[in-house]
Amino acid sequence: MPDTTAMPDDDHKNLTQRAAALLDRRRIAVIPLRGVIGGAMKTGDVVKSLDRAREDGHIRAVLLDIASPGGDAVASETLYRAVARLAERKPVVAWIRSVGASGSYFAACGATRILAFPAAIVGSIGVISVRPVVSGLLRRLGAHVVVTKTGQFKDLGAPWREPTDEDRAKERELVDGMFRHFTDAVRQARGFDDQGLQRVTTGEVWLADRAVELNLVDALADEEEALKEAQQLAGLPHRRIVRLGPKRSLLQRLGMPGAGMGPPSSRWLAELEGQSRHPRLYT
Repeated sequence: MPDTTAMPDDDHKNLTQRAAALLDRRRIAVIPLRGVIGGAMKTGDVVKSLDRAREDGHIRAVLLDIASPGGDAVASETLYRAVARLAERKPVVAWIRSVGASGSYFAACGATRILAFPAAIVGSIGVISVRPVVSGLLRRLGAHVVVTKTGQFKDLGAPWREPTDEDRAKERELVDGMFRHFTDAVRQARGFDDQGLQRVTTGEVWLADRAVELNLVDALADEEEALKEAQQLAGLPHRRIVRLGPKRSLLQRLGMPGAGMGPPSSRWLAELEGQSRHPRLYT
């Protein structure tokens, strides 16, 4: 042990502070939300990380590092509910690094605060149902599909036939129902009245500074400022970070498309479709 009795007061104070920081086991957890929800982002893994952060007494605040265009509607609401459960117990800062759109903004609504990098894209509050119809192609090929079903809507969304008026009405009912789930979360998180909610639920996206004006985001921040916000909300004198979630491979850290997603599957299609839905800005 160093002889602190001969140290100047300032040096002694700094040494004491460094020792206290080293012994302090309290942490800020950083949890990434990267890629399309249901594509590169595995919802189950993220929920496990959120639940772990909620139960770990050493974790006093959480930073959600968001770079996602959204994705599967049910998985997005699952994330929102997991984030909201976590925020009931400790501060959660949702920081939009690049894109926080659609389902990833839905998830962010469960957080204590929403921050965004100035050049980030925010919004796309809405629900969309998309499916191909290949009935014309089947006719040209001289092929057809034989269907035996037990109810009028059992083959709702089937690609081998054109939708009926009743089909379209049922699909609209499903889309509108999920949209209400989404907008209820936005209204509760951001305190919108009906007019304010209508203004931001057009499905469009905005740069972060405009999102602040629209009250979709609390403030602009880089990563350092977002971590500082989490630290202040938790009342921590020292900033110690732990990163939760599956370890990323070298190819994932380099941003290689498809890295870490396993063999080609429906997740690849979801990732491709989701990433192409929102604009990418280049300089």
